[in-house]
Amino acid sequence: MAMIEQTIFNSIGNKIITKDREIPVVARMDEPLILILDNVLSYSECDSLIDLANNRMQRAKIGNSHVVSNFRTSSNMFFEESENEMIQKIETRISELMNIPISHAEPLQILHYKVGEQYHPHFDYFTSENVVNNRISTLVMYLNDVEKGGETHFPSLRFSVTPKKGSAVYFEYFYNDNCLNELTLHAGKPVEVGDKWVATQWMRRQRYRNV
Repeated sequence: MAMIEQTIFNSIGNKIITKDREIPVVARMDEPLILILDNVLSYSECDSLIDLANNRMQRAKIGNSHVVSNFRTSSNMFFEESENEMIQKIETRISELMNIPISHAEPLQILHYKVGEQYHPHFDYFTSENVVNNRISTLVMYLNDVEKGGETHFPSLRFSVTPKKGSAVYFEYFYNDNCLNELTLHAGKPVEVGDKWVATQWMRRQRYRNV
């Protein structure tokens, strides 16, 4: 019988308790570890994140090269680290949830997809061998309900997550068995009706922030 690899996430059971929130675990896959979580953000936090980001959106770019591509057709922005009290509160909750110090976190990203916009299948970690401080886990938080389309799709697993306001999908890719990492290939499927807002948190293997 194969041994299950050690994961970053250390919660057992059907809920995660942070200092300010009780987060139900709706569904779970063990390898690679993928969790669907409810109640990660309140409705008012979702609305506030959209309002704060709305006038700061720019066309999203790809990876370390920072180029515009039809591979990714959404718009995005990044909050400053602990930019205000609400962002700091959400960052602290995310750090507890993802079981990684906030010093390892990239800035919180907001993404907006209009009808027809999508992100083709990709890895969140960098595939170059000379990356010193790679990403190790992702939390995608849904800020609104999407009328049709916009699922987060894992093609290798034939598995999709439907956007639901306040909910999130967590996945990690820090395994010794690289085949498990490759199973986290995922896409943002095209929005068919309405639009889609998400907040994304990436964590790094080593300290990323100065704090």
